[in-house]
Amino acid sequence: MTHNAIQRLLLKRFALAAATYALALVLLWLAYFSGHYLDSLRDVIIGSVLVVLCQAGLFALFITDRNLRFADPSLTEIQVLIGLGWQTWMMAHLDQARGVFLVFYVLILLFGLFHLSRRAFVRCAMLVFFSFTAITLWDGYFFRLPDPTLAALQVCVLFIVLVWLVLYASYVQNSRQRMRQRRFALQAHQDTLRGMMRQLEDLVATDELTGLFNRRHFLRLASRELNTLRPNVAHGLALIDLDHFKRINDLHGHAAGDQVLQAFASIATACLREGDVLARYGGEEFVMLLPACDPSRLTACCERLRLAFTEVELIGLQIGSLSLSVGMTMLETGDDLDNALQRADQALYRAKRDGRNQCAAAWENVDA
Repeated sequence: MTHNAIQRLLLKRFALAAATYALALVLLWLAYFSGHYLDSLRDVIIGSVLVVLCQAGLFALFITDRNLRFADPSLTEIQVLIGLGWQTWMMAHLDQARGVFLVFYVLILLFGLFHLSRRAFVRCAMLVFFSFTAITLWDGYFFRLPDPTLAALQVCVLFIVLVWLVLYASYVQNSRQRMRQRRFALQAHQDTLRGMMRQLEDLVATDELTGLFNRRHFLRLASRELNTLRPNVAHGLALIDLDHFKRINDLHGHAAGDQVLQAFASIATACLREGDVLARYGGEEFVMLLPACDPSRLTACCERLRLAFTEVELIGLQIGSLSLSVGMTMLETGDDLDNALQRADQALYRAKRDGRNQCAAAWENVDA
């Protein structure tokens, strides 16, 4: 999730907590006006104002992103402790209606059920139990309990509820941990699968011997480039054929022929710029696409490649001088890839016919 998305989620959680505070304040005032809250109007007003100011301070932390400075950006434990403190203060001033408001302890703890650590949740539950027990014992010491039996029952019920909440929180957190581990495992499997898919795509698109693109992948790439070609922009297209390759295979064996193909692939890759496309078209024939190119640059690139290949020396083989022939054409907007390949093939045939080891151009609308 992005930073803004996380902050929006945290603000929604804070809004839910603030709404719970507002509900608690409404009930507080109802308890006061119904005579069950044993404190003065001044203290009720002060307590209500302090609650509002506390929530305003927390809202300021979230809205200014200062909550991100804390180890827990959600400030869950801080909000739970503040809620428990305010709830305990309210409980201390209630009469026999105290038991009715015990439910707010549960609501506050449920707020931290999914985000508090196990130890933090146990600490908060213990704080609830000992706070309420202390209030009950204090009132009992000063004989202010209208019904001591009912007060003892409330303590017991609270204890049982807290124990259940702790056990349930532990179960929920263990389940979330298992789900998180499964999610991580699934993510790892997905990453592995994506890697295998990329390898499979590479295998499908790559010629095993030379490491260059194969014919099918080149045609797909060239068609895509042609479809996205802008007006007044042209691509260079060249068909390359290694001269006398069949004779090399016949005299020196197919292993020697494989070395020649690999040597050409290495030399050609070094001669091209990033973005240029080179592929094995079939046998000893290769095809090259130079995006955003003009005739002079295409010719210079092919000549550079031809001269570099004539200087190749294969270790352990006495093959003699190597050479290649090139047929060149241009791809422009509205052109057809098959027609362009046909033009390049005709130019290549002319280069072969005129003595090999040369580059021949078949520019548009020129019959080579």
